[in-house]
Amino acid sequence: MNIKPLGNRVLVKPKLEEEVTEHGIVLPDTIEQEKKAEGEVIAMGNGDKLKGLGVVVGDTVIFEKWGGEDVEVNGEDHKILNYDKLLAVIQK
Repeated sequence: MNIKPLGNRVLVKPKLEEEVTEHGIVLPDTIEQEKKAEGEVIAMGNGDKLKGLGVVVGDTVIFEKWGGEDVEVNGEDHKILNYDKLLAVIQK
């Protein structure tokens, strides 16, 4: 299933935060409990406010933790966010 956000909205696939002990052991029960407010832009609407925002598909962004609508795409959790819920682009 493909989703194309409308207007000034962005589809983001959030990254899951894993809890790792000081010895490097990943605690799998904590992966689903806490999502970081960081993710990859999967699709963008064609709204005017997105054009000057400097975000493109494939960028990693930081967004407001409790913003947007949760949607499931191909069995994976995503968020549809309004442009003003995006806080920053992570540059590598």
